[in-house]
Amino acid sequence: MQRIRLRYTKRGRLRFTSHRDFQRAFERALRRAEVPMAYSAGFTPHPKVSYANAAPTGTGSEAEYLEIALTDARDPDKLRLLLDESMPVGLDIIDAVEARTSGLADRLTASVWELRLDGVSPEDAERAVDAFMAAETVEVRRKAKNGIRTFDARGAVASLEAHSAQSEAHSAQADRPTDQACAILRLVVRHVTPAVRPDDVLSGLRSVADLAPPVPAAVTRLAQGLFDEETGTVTDPLAPDREAAAPSPASAGDTATAAAKASA
Repeated sequence: MQRIRLRYTKRGRLRFTSHRDFQRAFERALRRAEVPMAYSAGFTPHPKVSYANAAPTGTGSEAEYLEIALTDARDPDKLRLLLDESMPVGLDIIDAVEARTSGLADRLTASVWELRLDGVSPEDAERAVDAFMAAETVEVRRKAKNGIRTFDARGAVASLEAHSAQSEAHSAQADRPTDQACAILRLVVRHVTPAVRPDDVLSGLRSVADLAPPVPAAVTRLAQGLFDEETGTVTDPLAPDREAAAPSPASAGDTATAAAKASA
């Protein structure tokens, strides 16, 4: 059995698809691309697909991850192209690697989010960010299955910065770039329990600085992966699989030597 790990996006209007909608579209793509999927046992077998930390409905993303299990080996790059052609535009399969390490979900410990606040000046956003980051705790309330839950939104936030939309207008990663003046927040949040979402941070900004955007924020996940405490960055969770697949210098030298002998 071969395992392939995929990175996919939710762009534009497709940000409003639910996780279940994506599952249905992806399983259709697997059938159209004739992927030799492994199936679970039991009375109702399902293709072996493992989803990791899906973004909430209504948020865009450049960094969603899943893993599939195959009964026959396939080239990851060719498989990615076949699946991407079978998916709706906006739900794009942008990366694929063969799983050569364990614990993909364990490497998703933080996310980088971009929040576009139309109608908010960068100066007001920066004052609110300073107040939020200066606070030891910022309690917010969220409706849960068992009622209203109160928790700290500050502890999970590793960094929070305010920028103007003009400086971000030509960003290739921004899901909804704009030339109009508005505030852009760049947020790095650790994956903790209970999970702190971008809307929780917005609630915290409203609580500590009375920052209330006149229209809903456009939220996009730019990256997720292992959080590096020293640099404060989020690393690529597929990098260990690429490194495991790369030939070692010794083996590369052995191959070159063998090729030279064969040509001689």
